[in-house]
Amino acid sequence: MTHRLEPTVSALVPDWSRESKRCFEWHPSRSLLASIRSYQRHRANGYPHSGLLRRLAVLRHRFWSAVTGADIPINCRIGGGLLLPHPNGVVIHPDAVIGPNCLLFQQTTLGGGPGGAPTLGGHVDVGAGAKILGAVRLGAHSKVGANAVVLQDVPEGATCVGIPGRIIG
Repeated sequence: MTHRLEPTVSALVPDWSRESKRCFEWHPSRSLLASIRSYQRHRANGYPHSGLLRRLAVLRHRFWSAVTGADIPINCRIGGGLLLPHPNGVVIHPDAVIGPNCLLFQQTTLGGGPGGAPTLGGHVDVGAGAKILGAVRLGAHSKVGANAVVLQDVPEGATCVGIPGRIIG
């Protein structure tokens, strides 16, 4: 008899400690996410100094994009608690939606295709080199194997591997 363990990471409530860093600590991926969050925060409020702070956030975003080698648009929709352990080569379509507490490894692509861009549910883990293309939905707590090419929806809690991606569990 096998027992399935419940996931310990929430698919609904963002864990902001996954993105936090101390002042002057070297975490390029977290600094990149901080610049995106800063831009979006200053774009949303109407304070007199918001325009200047937004421009500063854009400069920070360009710097950290070059340092990390990641192509993450400054206006994309990312849920809190995103982890990018090795952000080199990560490409995210501007219309992609990433749920809270997701994990994207290096060389991951969330690309647009016929009908739109991918939508990741909460706590989705995407392996190195995986490509998620088109208007596909990945359910909460799902996993995508390294170098998989996902062209179809992945149900909640399932694992997708291979080229083209197939559900294995």
